[in-house]
Parts: sequence; structure tokens; C-alpha cells
Amino acid sequence: MKLGIIGLPGSGKTTVFEALTHDFSDSGKKQEMRRGAIRVPDSRVDALSAVYSPQKTVYAQVEYFLPARGTAKKEGVKDESAWTAVREADALIHVVRNFNMFGLDAPSPAKDFTMLDQDLIFADFVVVEKKLERMAAEAKKAKKFEPEEHDLLVQCKAVLEAETPLRRHPHLASARQLRGYAFLSAKPMLVLFNNLDDDQSLPSIDGSLSDENCMVIRGKLEHELAQMTDEESVDLLKEFNISASATDRVIRQSYDLMGLISFFTVGEDEVRAWTIKKGTAALDAAEAIHTDLKKGFIRAEVVSYDDFMEAGSMAAAKKKGTFRLEGKTYEVNDGDIITIRFNI
Repeated sequence: MKLGIIGLPGSGKTTVFEALTHDFSDSGKKQEMRRGAIRVPDSRVDALSAVYSPQKTVYAQVEYFLPARGTAKKEGVKDESAWTAVREADALIHVVRNFNMFGLDAPSPAKDFTMLDQDLIFADFVVVEKKLERMAAEAKKAKKFEPEEHDLLVQCKAVLEAETPLRRHPHLASARQLRGYAFLSAKPMLVLFNNLDDDQSLPSIDGSLSDENCMVIRGKLEHELAQMTDEESVDLLKEFNISASATDRVIRQSYDLMGLISFFTVGEDEVRAWTIKKGTAALDAAEAIHTDLKKGFIRAEVVSYDDFMEAGSMAAAKKKGTFRLEGKTYEVNDGDIITIRFNI
């Protein structure tokens, strides 16, 4: 899962990136994209590893990236090429300033959010308009194009002309025919209000923000905590009433936002967490592990994490009747422990 961090200058997006990734090595390289991959904390993986003592334990991973400065200008981005890097993201984290800072105007979260969101919308509109113009030119030359794709683009244009992000229209945001466009405003978005150390409150959320997924982060405080050891941070965590790190909270919110779940494969060689979309069939979950598993799929052997831990072992789960065989269409649940039987 790739999450792109965007925000207006002064929003604190670099501080948030470093707090989430614990990567403080390139703070001065503002003209280069920064990437940081972190493992997804999961106590279930820890528990399964304790049972199997595998040679290798592999957690799910999240990659955050911070586009080079210039992707988001204060006046608004009008050059579609500036957003090229951001288009590769699976979802966006929009950092919005909600703190006073010397040299900057008083915070105006709703205004700042709308300003950058309109840039996303405009960038998508340019792409749609150019594609429709090319399709019109092709039609005059009697060249064929996909009519369903054309109809969807026409719908997108109408939505974007109304200054509405495509993510508000799920049938467009998830349309198979439009995936190649990687529309910015179609991507799931988490809005992070960057507050002062002693402020845990959400700002007034109305208008365009009322439809967004929002949470608060105290960026400067979390940045400081990220540089401390567990022992060093104890007092600060108590003082500011922090029970979970920013990384944990943002990952959980991101998973919910994108409809993601985890399933596990276990054994003496490896215990691993896999990330898939909620509603994924066993056949497609097999492909997430390896394409050969999908090609030669026979069945999935499944036990839920809770049932496995209650039983204590796979053999005990079989005796209790909580171990079961499932076919290609079985919908994988969060926490399923799966073994794919296959033959090719």
C-alpha cells in the first residue's frame, strides 16, 4: 500500500512524514521525493510467530512518500505534470495546518483543504478534457474507441466541472475502464489536521470537509516522540495522554479508509501477513501470494486467528471442527489463516 502525503507549504507535511516513517535522514532534500516503508504493527503476527518460531516473520508494509517540493504550490497547482508522482499512490494523506506559526496567517483549515483539493480536481479535469478531445478527433477519422470508457469520461467531466472530487462518486472512482488514468481526486483521502502539542480537537468540519475522513495529529509532538526510545518517551506519553503512536493510528485509519484486511500464512519457515481488499475471494487471495497458486488452485484450508489461538494448534483446531475447507469463491475474512492447496 502506497500513501502519498500532500499539503500546502507550511502545513507540516515533512514533519508528519518523518513522524510516521521515523526517517530523519533527508530533511534538507526538499527537491527530491522521499520514501519510507514501515511495517504494519500486528499483535496477531507476533502471537503466531511465538507459536511457530519461524525462520522468518514478515509483517505487512505501508509505504509513505513525500513528493518533491513544487507539487503543491500556495497559489494552486495548474501544471498537471507536477502531480505525476502523486498519481502512483493508492491513497492520499492530506496534511492541513491547524496551528499558528510566525510569518503565516491564522490557520484556516477549511480554506486550505479546499484550495489543494481544487488543484486535484483541476489536474484531473485537464486529463479528462484532453482525452475527450482526442476521442472526438478519432471519431472524425472513423477510428474506433471504447464507448463505455467515453461515457464514463463524460460523467467525470461533469463531476469535475461542478468542482467535486471523483471520490464522492464511487462508481467512477472504482471504474475498471478508468484505472489507467490514476485520477487524483478519485483516490481515497485521509485528512490530517496538524495541531499544536496541547490541542487534540478537530477544527470545525463543515462544507466540503463534512464528507471527508478526518483525524488530528500533533505533528511536532509526534515528531519528537519518534526520535525517542520507549524508555525516554514514557513521561511525554503520559503528559499528553497518548495511548497509540501516530503511525499506528494513521495506519488503522488508512486500512479502514481503503477497505483493507489482513490474512496470514504460517509455518516453520515463515509467518507472514498479507494485505488484500475486503471481499476478496480465496482464488484472488491465492494470487496475492503467488500467481501459480491461482493457476493451480484446488482449495483453501482456513481457520480464523481467534479459533486457532483458542485451540492452540492446527491439529487441535481440526479436532474442534473450526478448521475448514473452502473453494475459489470463499470470501476471505480479516484474520483468516490460510493454506492454499494447488497443483500445476
